[in-house]
Amino acid sequence: MRKLLSIIAAVGVAALCAAATVRADDYPNRPITLIVPFPPGGSTTVMARNVADKMAVALGQSIIIDNRGGAGGTLGTRVAAKAAPDGYTIVLSYTGTFSIAPTAYASIGYDPRKDFAPIGMIGAAPNLVVVTTSLPVKSVAELAAYAKAQSAPMQYGSPGVGTVNHLAGELLANAMGVTMQHIPYKGNGPALGDLIGGHIPLMFVPIPVSLGNVQSGKLRALAISSAKRSPLTPDIPTLAESGLPGFDVALRYGLAAPAGTPKAIIDRLNKELNAALADPDVQKRLANEGADPLPGTPQAYADDIDKEETKWGALVRKLGLKLE
Repeated sequence: MRKLLSIIAAVGVAALCAAATVRADDYPNRPITLIVPFPPGGSTTVMARNVADKMAVALGQSIIIDNRGGAGGTLGTRVAAKAAPDGYTIVLSYTGTFSIAPTAYASIGYDPRKDFAPIGMIGAAPNLVVVTTSLPVKSVAELAAYAKAQSAPMQYGSPGVGTVNHLAGELLANAMGVTMQHIPYKGNGPALGDLIGGHIPLMFVPIPVSLGNVQSGKLRALAISSAKRSPLTPDIPTLAESGLPGFDVALRYGLAAPAGTPKAIIDRLNKELNAALADPDVQKRLANEGADPLPGTPQAYADDIDKEETKWGALVRKLGLKLE
């Protein structure tokens, strides 16, 4: 009897595995929803669309962008975490939602390490460190000396509390050995307007948003926040090159699926994502956003998520930052 039960159990497991294989082999047989946890029109939607269109052609099914903004991207990300793990709902993962929010919010309803299966990275987009032209500095070394000479903390702006731009300013102040005062705005637009007008002296600003003003002479760029220079700004040094070794901050974008999504489906999506990132047209569109494509494996992205959440989580805790 025990032998018969063992045989029946083995047959049952084999049948389940076969069924899962068939479903994976048949994937996808209907449209895929890609949740972008921010309102339409922003850089996150652009990054998602850049790869989704190419992936849809290769997969033979449309990929529908579903913008679900709110609470710094955590609402839409939570919806994705609770979706069926069948490969038909995936999410645009982002530094804010996967690396900062888990520590900054008291309860976001998901854990980026446990509730998601990483598909792969799309790319990383650094910021420029830009100053108003009235500020008498032309390098990071001069900026540090100027900040240290002031009787009050030097101010810097950002598009909001808890953004990468905000936290990058805190990292910069720490690296230069100075104290700076954060001035939050409701978006890059209002902050950039005040920077150009000379009402605030300094900001971390995405390359596409700031480059035109730098080229026209309305703003001065001192450095770029990533570990290497950008092809869009080859003459602008990195912060590491400017005397702050190890400084590397960029907005990191990727794709993830709900935890439990079959590995065969994750691998298929990863394959098509990497193929999209190798396409010259996609690379050009990413470059226009100031982003470097970062093809790789699901495991490599899982490791990156862990590293980034550890880094930003430690800073959030140090600052005592709490978002609602």
